[in-house]
Amino acid sequence: MMVRRGLSPWLPRMVVLLVVLCSALSVLYMLACTPKGIDEQLAFPRANSPTGKEGYQAILQEREEQHRNYINSLKKQIAQLKDELQERSEQLKSLQDHYTDSLGPGLERSNPEKTPADLLEFLRSQIDRAEVHAGAKLPTEYAAVPFESFTLQKVYQLETGLTRHPEEKPVRKDKRDELAEAIELALETLNSPDSDSNANHHMYTASDFREGMYRTEKDKGTLYELTFKGDRPHKFRRIVLFRPFGPIMKVKNENLNMANTLINIVVPLAKRASKFRQFMENFREMGIEQDGRIHLTVVYFGKEQMNEVKAILENTSRSANFKNFTFIQLNEEFSRGKGLDIGARIWKGNNVVLFFCDVDIYFTAEFLNTCRLNTQPGKKVFYPVLFSQYNPGIIYGHHGSIPPLEQQLVIKKETGFWRDFGFGMTCQYRSDFINIGGFDLDIKGWGGEDVHLYRKYLHSNLIVVRTPVRGLFHLWHEKRCLDELTPEQYKMCMQSKAMNEASHSQLGMLVFRHEIEAHLRKQKTSSKKT
Repeated sequence: MMVRRGLSPWLPRMVVLLVVLCSALSVLYMLACTPKGIDEQLAFPRANSPTGKEGYQAILQEREEQHRNYINSLKKQIAQLKDELQERSEQLKSLQDHYTDSLGPGLERSNPEKTPADLLEFLRSQIDRAEVHAGAKLPTEYAAVPFESFTLQKVYQLETGLTRHPEEKPVRKDKRDELAEAIELALETLNSPDSDSNANHHMYTASDFREGMYRTEKDKGTLYELTFKGDRPHKFRRIVLFRPFGPIMKVKNENLNMANTLINIVVPLAKRASKFRQFMENFREMGIEQDGRIHLTVVYFGKEQMNEVKAILENTSRSANFKNFTFIQLNEEFSRGKGLDIGARIWKGNNVVLFFCDVDIYFTAEFLNTCRLNTQPGKKVFYPVLFSQYNPGIIYGHHGSIPPLEQQLVIKKETGFWRDFGFGMTCQYRSDFINIGGFDLDIKGWGGEDVHLYRKYLHSNLIVVRTPVRGLFHLWHEKRCLDELTPEQYKMCMQSKAMNEASHSQLGMLVFRHEIEAHLRKQKTSSKKT
């Protein structure tokens, strides 16, 4: 208030002074450029003055000297006025900056009396139009605007093009500044006295920042969701911000307690006992030992290798003292959609988070919390974009040996890709899955059922969170496309198979390997001759 009272009498005076200075400059310029009157024009020589050519030359030189002195005098005055005008302008700008800083950089922190009502109404309407508080009905799976995720050091992005990488440090300064500003405002919000009634509340720093997501709707603005570690285990704080093509706005400040949030991982399976053994090693380490708030439902089709699969499950149960699992056996042809649907519906406990998973998926304990944080009953479902591993035999073939699995799980352009065309791995509350109608059980075999479910969610009012995650991997395995598949399913299967093998450049090296080998032979031959 003191800043505003001090500025109120000064601002009109400064504006008047600037107007006066500009007017003075205009008058001086007109005086310098206007032709002289009749009395000041060159007169005819008087009787006693020099006559002829010499007389006129003397008069011209005298007049020229007078004009030169007058012009120099005007230039000095103009320079002085410009310096004074520059000084006054800087003073006024500093006063305006100080006034703006006193109001704060964000619209939420500004004085509502100084914000035009129509502008504030427009900015808030941008939040209402965007998918912040509720989802929007979308026509196709390609209409959804995906999130991109980030940490303090890295950005995980879908659109890589030819130069960007799936995981990289932000190169562009505007992107670095944008994300840094969001984290800074989130920390300021968390640490403000008004955010917690407890006077001794935890002071948050950048080291508490866990991960963030952001997405831009081109005609509305950018939505940021930032998650921070809480002051106790399994507790988090989420800050939701929105930049409506203007000042960033605070939307939510939530306390999130995930200590009692159980995840039921549903896995459909037929045969593939060796892959299930690898899956259970990952499940035991990440799900049982590190997370501990987990249930496993295995829906098994047929009887071949069933005893081996059950033995693996029972051995893990005994060695890890783990009892939270359900085994369902179906004597019918494998159908992924039906297996997941039965696994979800057979649950009899309280509303639970369902993670639909496949046996060739590797997940971290951190991902399980990401799954919890991005689902909300009646509000939000989570469709993570996982990182799909290329064929290790091609990637590491020139190294002589393939490294252990944990060393292969790195997010680089040479090792894999964001599987943005896949919608099979998803987290949602069971109530939302039941209310949406579940899977289309008419689809048999491989592919298609996940896209149908995804479209159901898009056509609803639920918020669909779509973002790449760094803790979910699709492990490479040889893919066989069966003759029994429909033409559309077979085409999808072959496209997936081609994408899984290697990167564009690595496949190119395989295609042209004969030319490369021939070139090397020629090089060796020419070197021997020399």
